[in-house]
Amino acid sequence: MSKETTVVIVLVVYKITLILIGLWAQRRTHSNTDFFVGGRALGPFVASISYAASSASAWSILSLSAAAFTFGLSTIWMFVGLILGHGGSWLWLAPRLQRLAAAEKLVTLTDVLALDGTERTKRAIRLFAAAVVTFCFVFYVATQFMGAGKAFASTFDMSMSTSILLGGGIVLIYTLLGGFWAVSVTDTLQGMLMLVAALLLPALALIEVGGPIGLWRGLQAISSPEQLSLTGPNVGLMALGFVVGTMAMGLGAFGQPHLLTRFMALKSQKAVRTAQKFAIFWFVVVLGNMVVLGLCGRILITQPLADPEQLFFVMTDSLLPTVLGAILLAAVLSAIMSTADSQLLVSASAVAHDVMGEPDEGENRLWVSRLVIAVLCGLSVAVAIYLPSDIFSRVMFAWGALGSAFGPVVLLRLAGVRLNPKMILPSMLIGLSLTILFYLQPNSIGDILERLVPFLICFILLYATKLKFTQKDTP
Repeated sequence: MSKETTVVIVLVVYKITLILIGLWAQRRTHSNTDFFVGGRALGPFVASISYAASSASAWSILSLSAAAFTFGLSTIWMFVGLILGHGGSWLWLAPRLQRLAAAEKLVTLTDVLALDGTERTKRAIRLFAAAVVTFCFVFYVATQFMGAGKAFASTFDMSMSTSILLGGGIVLIYTLLGGFWAVSVTDTLQGMLMLVAALLLPALALIEVGGPIGLWRGLQAISSPEQLSLTGPNVGLMALGFVVGTMAMGLGAFGQPHLLTRFMALKSQKAVRTAQKFAIFWFVVVLGNMVVLGLCGRILITQPLADPEQLFFVMTDSLLPTVLGAILLAAVLSAIMSTADSQLLVSASAVAHDVMGEPDEGENRLWVSRLVIAVLCGLSVAVAIYLPSDIFSRVMFAWGALGSAFGPVVLLRLAGVRLNPKMILPSMLIGLSLTILFYLQPNSIGDILERLVPFLICFILLYATKLKFTQKDTP
């Protein structure tokens, strides 16, 4: 059996499984609360693994390994920053957000942002937050579809446009069918596939280079001093800026609507505590092993790669038999779809819930949600085809924009700070605008301007303008 035939069989079985899950989930979806947060009945395993899969998109498998392959040891700071961001999110944010969402019956992250203030202020916050989510996710989802194009292009004689359309169509079908339940369960399946890929391929690559000692010796033999340095070519204050800026990408985890809804959907505090362990383990293994894979690739791949984001596929072809290679290709598509589906769902909630408001008793707006998902999926496919870009830079932009716009509000509100509702909208506007401004400028050391400065400015602004408690507010 040829490689192409084997891959097709594996992928067809995989896609049919996803669609069957969507059909199963459709039977559990009867209201907006079911569609967007699964009726607040999510268990710890599904919540943790689906969160992990949704956050670790195509960039975690394709771009993180490519970064280690290209830049060497300094990539370790990306790993550290992301572990701190996701770990802090699960250990500190998750229990507080689950408790708040259950008590206040919150459905979306925008509900958290617009918790206080006059109706006019809340409405303005909701409209702007919905615009930010839609804008960022159209580009974010487009990068996932571009990742699908690269996956198919590495295996089949298929054009990028056809690959993008195929991947987008599958995501659209099962997201439309079952909403949050379909997304969470399929993301869990996809997350486990990603975990298998992250355990298997780097382990084989490490054995091939002679273990950790062979890896270090091999890197010493072929790498430049900058590639062996933890700070790359930077020294002194420049080195400090590089480390801080690179680690600052972890701050974005505090403002991602498609991730924080997993905390809001958890059924209890006990479930939160169990989910914390699963999620942190997953991130350490998957992200850490992708860095190892990239470093091993520096030794094993002797010819330069025109596109370093193809490293994963090149290593798969050289180290694995056809069947396992097909399964790992499915893992890459898992990474792509597990993020795209969650983001499409959150974008739908931004319109059907945040903009249109709470439905009247007996009113069912699932048709609105599904229509929005279809439109946004179409826009993302068009952006992927007609406005291509590398996966890493576009994901980092959307990640940073959402983190700067929403993260400071979420952190301070859950810390018990009494925010001034009138300052939330200006803060979000500043966070988004500064991220766009710095993104359009030449790169700073560690992209510190884009990743850290907007977040800090918004955080300081909100804290400085917080409302003081009066005597009647104290218990």
